[in-house]
Amino acid sequence: MPYLIRKANFADLSSLLEMARISFIQAFTDGNKIENVNAYLEEAFTEEQFAEELENPASVFFLLEVDGDLAGYAKVNFVPAQTDLHDNSSLEVARLYFLEKYVGLGLGKILLTHTINFARLNRKKYLWLGVWEKNIRAIKFYEKNGLNVFSSHPFPFGDELQTDFLMRINF
Repeated sequence: MPYLIRKANFADLSSLLEMARISFIQAFTDGNKIENVNAYLEEAFTEEQFAEELENPASVFFLLEVDGDLAGYAKVNFVPAQTDLHDNSSLEVARLYFLEKYVGLGLGKILLTHTINFARLNRKKYLWLGVWEKNIRAIKFYEKNGLNVFSSHPFPFGDELQTDFLMRINF
């Protein structure tokens, strides 16, 4: 399957935001109250928020396109944009999402590998991320690709306080 991975730029804002919102809904509607999903979308998946993130020099968005169509994306954070650790020797994968029709085709591994290689190119000692404790499919995917749980943290999601596992891979 022909694909292209590239850094997002401000011209991608609309298409990135649309795909990000759809992929988030597809990933988190099961097992969550729709009110909480919608509340989080209105907080974290707005045009203003994504514009701010795209303009932040400590964050990079990678887009994965299949035959010219946006299939998925990853957002990585350097310090000070990292959400938890704020460790200069690490790179955080803050988001890695695909549209449902592209899940299970091996593209997630390709994009995750891209972020790992990006961390290595930037001389980081490890890559880390947070994943919802009930997202068993994602946890198994990350474990299969060499990441291990090392901690957890509370994650406010609408009117609930959920738990995210923190996972990492050392280089």
